Amino acid sequence: MMPAALGRRSGSQLLSWTQDTIVAFPQASPKPKRKHSLLPVLIVLFLISYGLMSLLAVEQDRTIAAQRSLITSLLGDSTELSSLKGKLIQKQYAQAQAQAKAGSRSQAHAPSTQPPITQDTPGGTAQNSHSTGKVRKTVPPRPPLGIADLVDGRRILKTI
Repeated sequence: MMPAALGRRSGSQLLSWTQDTIVAFPQASPKPKRKHSLLPVLIVLFLISYGLMSLLAVEQDRTIAAQRSLITSLLGDSTELSSLKGKLIQKQYAQAQAQAKAGSRSQAHAPSTQPPITQDTPGGTAQNSHSTGKVRKTVPPRPPLGIADLVDGRRILKTI
């Protein structure tokens, strides 16, 4: 009866060698079929985002280097322009002094029929014009204050 009993029994049941009893193993519950895992997709997305972030860092570095070189170039141009403006102002000042000296020499040689111009100073004494070598700049008059200027709160001085 043993060989026939073995043939009829399924693989999850075993016969005991000592007795004719059947020992049954609990069958594992059938696992539900797992859906596709998202882990590979997430890994691919992570690698793509990491690559894009690295590309962004490299492009920012290039942009910063280009801006640095542009700023350096502009600084050099600015200093050169400032020196040219300084030289131009010095030339204009030298020409103005030369004209003032030439004008004072021509006035000294030619007899003047006009009396010298005198100015009252705060000390109460009259002086000739300051210096014949210096050219006085005229100060433009202040514009008249309008109603908008009186009301403008940004221009009001507040002191404590």
